Amino acid sequence: MSDVLATEKGTPGTPRTARSAPVRRLPGPRAWVWAALAVLLLALPFYLDRFWLQAGLFAMAAAIGAIGINLLTGATGQLSMGHAFFLAVGAYGYCVLAGDGGGSGGDGLVGLGLPTWLAAVLAVLLAGAAGGLFSPIAGRLRGAYLGIATLALIFIGQHVLFNAQDLTGGFNGRDVPPLNLFGLTFDDSELVVAAVPFGSAEKLWYLGLALLLGGALFARGVLRGRPGRAMNAIRDHRIAAGVMGVPVARYRAAVFVLSSMYAGLAGVLLALVFQRTVPDYFGITLSLEYLAMIVIGGLGSVSGAVAGALFVSLLPQLLTRYSDALPLVSAPGTGGIAPGEASRYLYGAAVVAVVLFLPGGLVRVAARLRSKLRHIPGDPVEER
Repeated sequence: MSDVLATEKGTPGTPRTARSAPVRRLPGPRAWVWAALAVLLLALPFYLDRFWLQAGLFAMAAAIGAIGINLLTGATGQLSMGHAFFLAVGAYGYCVLAGDGGGSGGDGLVGLGLPTWLAAVLAVLLAGAAGGLFSPIAGRLRGAYLGIATLALIFIGQHVLFNAQDLTGGFNGRDVPPLNLFGLTFDDSELVVAAVPFGSAEKLWYLGLALLLGGALFARGVLRGRPGRAMNAIRDHRIAAGVMGVPVARYRAAVFVLSSMYAGLAGVLLALVFQRTVPDYFGITLSLEYLAMIVIGGLGSVSGAVAGALFVSLLPQLLTRYSDALPLVSAPGTGGIAPGEASRYLYGAAVVAVVLFLPGGLVRVAARLRSKLRHIPGDPVEER
């Protein structure tokens, strides 16, 4: 009887004392790399000047928006040319919802005066609602037809932004109320931390990191789960996905709403960084830049969206910063190529190079390098 009690349930004859202790594995090199990267990102506001912090914030906002359009275009195969419209909804929605009703600076613009954290949440939901209104069309169109339909959103949005002056301020735009979260105001009022003055850029840096991390983890979970498999099935073979029981129209509409919410979140963060919204920024050029981001980084990959966003968003700022030291690039109006124009040439060439020579984008190149370093034969599997 005692022998029976001493045995483990389900494995007769094996004493409990014979069970091997669980093996504790030490963190691998990859974990240490991620830990070092996290420490570096958290420490950067203590060492970088305002230019580099703002450049990093623009890249974070671009990465959030790129993740959203990659869920739509890269993972589900729906071409969208109207991503900038939903960024504008998020940015201007936040300004209207958080404005004090008299307009900051006495400009008389419409504002509801809501708490800024609530206005930010509602602005993201408003962008999702705008995507939901368009989702019946997105659920039934595909390919170039959907691209043309979403392109109409840009023209509608530009018309509204320039003419609804009570809401948007027209051509001159409107000021962005600073975010107030847990008693901390993300404005230029200095907060001294470890003898380092923290202004709006330093404070927003940590907010941007948190939003990007949360958005990337959520999108990665979606792509790795059942919704991601259904989205890929719709992208690869719509008819076969429908035969297998995937509600194609419903998934297309849902992904369009989710992508719009990512764009709205990116728009809110961009507005907080810019501190002023102007209609010219949210045009067709911005939508094309987001498509370039996901093509260069890698379609259907979260890490690819982030890598492409870093490349496309940082390139014009770096060219502007070092225009004096670069050949053929000069300040606007001085006879050379303007930094913004030069950057479009470069990432346009990068898109062509990726399509012709690097299918899969930067993320596939990184996967191949890791495979060679590990001496693993065969094609690497792209990480999501």
